Amino acid sequence: MSSTCNKSFCSNYMLLKPDEAGFLDMVQILISSDIIGKGKFLDCPDGIRVGPFGHRWIIFVSGMLMKLLGVVAKPLAVFGSGVEQWLNLLSANGGFFRLLLNFLTVKVIYPDETSSSFLSFVGNIDNRVELHSKMSRGDKRYRASLSVMAAKASYENKNYIKSVVKDYWEMDFLGSYDFWNDYQEKATTQAFILDDKKDRIIVTFRGTEPFDANAWSSDVDVSWYELPGLGKIHGGFMKALGMQRSQGWPENQGDKKPETAYYAIRKLLKERLQKNDKVKFIVSGHSLGGALAVLFPGILGLHGEDLLLERLEGIYTFGQPRVGDEEFGVYMEKLMEKYNIDYFRFVYSYDLVPRLPFDDWAFMFKHFGRCIYYNNFYKGKVLLEEPNKNYFSLRWIIPKFINACWELIRSFTISYTRGSYYKENGLLRMLRVIGLLAPGLPDHLLQDYVNITQLGSSDIFFSK
Repeated sequence: MSSTCNKSFCSNYMLLKPDEAGFLDMVQILISSDIIGKGKFLDCPDGIRVGPFGHRWIIFVSGMLMKLLGVVAKPLAVFGSGVEQWLNLLSANGGFFRLLLNFLTVKVIYPDETSSSFLSFVGNIDNRVELHSKMSRGDKRYRASLSVMAAKASYENKNYIKSVVKDYWEMDFLGSYDFWNDYQEKATTQAFILDDKKDRIIVTFRGTEPFDANAWSSDVDVSWYELPGLGKIHGGFMKALGMQRSQGWPENQGDKKPETAYYAIRKLLKERLQKNDKVKFIVSGHSLGGALAVLFPGILGLHGEDLLLERLEGIYTFGQPRVGDEEFGVYMEKLMEKYNIDYFRFVYSYDLVPRLPFDDWAFMFKHFGRCIYYNNFYKGKVLLEEPNKNYFSLRWIIPKFINACWELIRSFTISYTRGSYYKENGLLRMLRVIGLLAPGLPDHLLQDYVNITQLGSSDIFFSK
């Protein structure tokens, strides 16, 4: 379906429409930078030049990936469900040999994917649920540690999240939601909300699930909209957060459509904050969830939501991709300074995702604020930008490979050097082996992001 842009809210935009285009339509963008009128693949103002070949190549690749993801969406979801069922079947029956024995004696325990014990693929990689024993609610690292654990829990089903929040963390579970995407015309965005019983609400957006083609499509979509006063913003992220088709960001969504993430969460927060003037809130997320956590207060600022912005205590993101251009970064920095909002963008080692979309001569996406960067020894620095900011660089190939080798070795030793809380399982070790061929992919996993909030110095990630 066409992603047209109503010029009443946006007069400068670039929208990819791979569903409406054939391969030859998409190839045309590689031939010429002059796009006249409304093409089948690209929708933008008449006569706009979309940049040099490097820029057009990225647009082409983005469109091809979106088209491919549309084709494989169902089989990928089925495959992912099968993988998760198998992993939970092994876990529920005590491992492969115990499962075989149970099968022979007709005593197999079959997992229920809606139960509080069923783990997603992400949860099977790192099944820790306890908040670190050394962390107290007065500790400087408390908000970051709780935020990353919430980001990890966000990948699980509602009953699992509820059980963790109430039984392990002894906090109030306020709800887990599947929100509507007005462009994909289905619920694609997930978030959950908790109250830590210390006058603090945590809003956590789920990141990109490994087998969710809809979420991956939002990630790779390099469409953008330029909003007056805010700058150019990643179109996939705005659609996932709740931008309205042909309306953009009206003050209110209206009652005729299912609720999207932005409007529903804004409504819930207003209700909670108006009941207690001491309550503040945090927004957090990993990967795509981190991008939505950054964009949420940006749209609050667009709507002049002073009540919420004044009570927003901090934004905590882990492995967050770039969200907008330099103008958007300036807008966000002014917004955070005005309302005294803390922003902590955690990046671990060679994690690929924070280095996307590209920030180079061909593209315009930029990070802003502080980068709380940790190397593979969990030593932290406060930087303006993570090293190797665009990932694909020949001079970084050897360092990335050495890093992947060390992380594989560390997976066998960390429980002895750091304690049993940090023990890594066989699934994660297998992914670290894959990381030898694709360095940076295992670095995006939440295992290391949990570790840096526990093992890293609080003076590093809370320095001003």
